[in-house]
Amino acid sequence: MSDSPILLKGITWNHTRGFVPMVAAAQRFAERNPGVTIDWQKRSLQEFADQPLEDLAARFDLLVIDHPWAGFAAQHGILVPLDDVLPADFLMDQAVNSVGVSHGSYRYADRQWALAIDAATPVASWRPDLLQRHGVSVPRTWDDLVALAKRGLVAMPAIPQDTLMNFYMLCCVQGSDLCESPDVVVNEDLGVRALEQLRELASLMPAAIFDWNPIQVYEAMTQSDDIAYCPFAYGYSNYSRAGYARRLLHFGDVVSMDGDPLRTTLGGTGLAISSQCRHMDIAALFAQMVAGPEYQRTQYVENGGQPGHRSAWTDPENNRRTCDYFANTLPCLDRAYLRPRFSGSLRFQDRDGGGAPIRRYLIDGGDPKAVLQTLNEMYRDSRKVVPS
Repeated sequence: MSDSPILLKGITWNHTRGFVPMVAAAQRFAERNPGVTIDWQKRSLQEFADQPLEDLAARFDLLVIDHPWAGFAAQHGILVPLDDVLPADFLMDQAVNSVGVSHGSYRYADRQWALAIDAATPVASWRPDLLQRHGVSVPRTWDDLVALAKRGLVAMPAIPQDTLMNFYMLCCVQGSDLCESPDVVVNEDLGVRALEQLRELASLMPAAIFDWNPIQVYEAMTQSDDIAYCPFAYGYSNYSRAGYARRLLHFGDVVSMDGDPLRTTLGGTGLAISSQCRHMDIAALFAQMVAGPEYQRTQYVENGGQPGHRSAWTDPENNRRTCDYFANTLPCLDRAYLRPRFSGSLRFQDRDGGGAPIRRYLIDGGDPKAVLQTLNEMYRDSRKVVPS
């Protein structure tokens, strides 16, 4: 280790799950490596989805990113291919112990652009006390879900990004050729059916959902006693931990449709290293610590994180402290849909992207075929234009 002080800067997202485990890791790393400081900063969940990666890579050494950035990174050289700086056996362990396709989601053009330190997909959540109070059980099928929503007990996030992810989900379970063509998002019959199903469900929920992301849904579920069930929102194990919120949430798999469980759209986050990092060896050591099985299974979870290493999801202690969050949602993670990652894909999924016309349709109605036409036009443009 160098005798001169070393400072690395990191950027993550502004939630207990995203920020606290990275700060804790930086503190412990500094204790083990005197003279090294890793300063973590945070951005909002919306900025995490939208902020240009090239700007961040010019200012930060370590970046927590969303996997659709993999294609952009591969084309523009703003991140270090981790195959060049991390041991092959370490990367093999990451691949073997992936939660679903989390590890592979950061691999593009046959290079690894980030480590899956966090795994997530939309899962179901509920307030057991409220379900019992109303004399209802956790829905198992789409029809059960609609029936519960008619009782006014259901909410889901419906900002544009989450709306697009839920549209993907309904297309996937019904035999989709989703995003396989460079010109069409999905075939018209399937797309129309998915839009109509999503609108029917949304019409049974409070109008506030159209301004809610998953965190806001969970806050509403735990801070008031109006919402008993959320059918699909990116899971946050924090809300199943004693002391985190006013009321505990329980989490589990999503409902089935026509006998098949829904395939929700993979999320999570990855730890990447900027190609402009001046202390690559130190950054690589820190990345191995954070993504390694020991830290992931222990300190990462204990500090509010939602790990990406499979051993942490099957760990009895982690499940004990989260009402079996990890064990109960793992099947949903393992079959999650991997969304497009081509270089312009973020343009299609940002706040003004494909989710916006779907959200307008859910609110105002209209012609679902026209919505699909708009989606296809936006999709084709995103295939041609790289995010700025």
